Amino acid sequence: MTSIRSLKDPVPRRPGEVGIHSVDAFNFSVPDLTAADKFYREFGLDVRDEGGTLGLYTFGHPHRWGSVSESGGHKKMQYLSFGAFEEDMPKFRERLDTMRVERLPPPKGFESNGIWLRDPAGMLVEIRVAEKSSAFEKSTVDPIGGAPSRQNAPNRSKVHQVRPRRLSHVLLYSPDVPKSVAFYRDVIGLRLSDYSADLIAFMHGIHGSDHHILAFAKSEGPGLHHLSWDVPSINDIGLGATHMLETGFSRGWGLGRHVLGSNYFHYVRDPWGSYSEYSCDIDFVPHDFDWKAQDNVPEDSFYVWGPNPPEDFTFNFEVAPNA
Repeated sequence: MTSIRSLKDPVPRRPGEVGIHSVDAFNFSVPDLTAADKFYREFGLDVRDEGGTLGLYTFGHPHRWGSVSESGGHKKMQYLSFGAFEEDMPKFRERLDTMRVERLPPPKGFESNGIWLRDPAGMLVEIRVAEKSSAFEKSTVDPIGGAPSRQNAPNRSKVHQVRPRRLSHVLLYSPDVPKSVAFYRDVIGLRLSDYSADLIAFMHGIHGSDHHILAFAKSEGPGLHHLSWDVPSINDIGLGATHMLETGFSRGWGLGRHVLGSNYFHYVRDPWGSYSEYSCDIDFVPHDFDWKAQDNVPEDSFYVWGPNPPEDFTFNFEVAPNA
């Protein structure tokens, strides 16, 4: 299982460089919290009512990965909070001053120790002091195969509900992918992992993280495409996909394997057109390794194998919510 470290454990970091270490939290709003509660609970998350907002946790992990609030309109990505080391915060402030990036007050009623600003697409972004919640090492993967002289598959009536271990990454829509990459590289301190022209780009944390903790896909406006959640095995991906199908969430894509990141996947579409992804065995970039970003042709930037994706898989419903 992916290890959970305490504040007392040493945290690897790339010396002499300033950059965030984790996607600490996300927030988006939806028209119906009851529907969101059902979706994420069936997906396998620890969903908690936090006074009119849903907190999204994973079982066995103390971190609050994100939250969902209610709005009167369509679903909307509200903000991303990034975790940084405390000693780097003065350097971030100096960087923002040098680059003349406007700092904003936190959202109304929001207590924050961090710095608020807007990215090129207009989305709120926070840099705050937080414990490193991104992966410290490549996640373990349960082996495939079984012992002889026994039934290795469980009876279907006795299978467990899949419970993701942690958030792996967030993929956002952007009207200008290169501009978003430049902002999150120069201001936030992420590094480009791989990309395909101006269509899609993947970025990792400089202090060690999965191949990408943040990614961008080209669209006419901003929005959330998917949240990716790490699970222990391909079998868990299949179990999760089957459970979601049986509980009424039949739209999605998988089983397949990506090229960039190498992870196995199955996406489940939520009631508002975004996805949650069961993900297993994604590539990892250590803090002391320089991953060389490659520009990949579209054929080599999507998936190695799997069914054809839905026709509207990259349709941004936040820009056209009634389509």
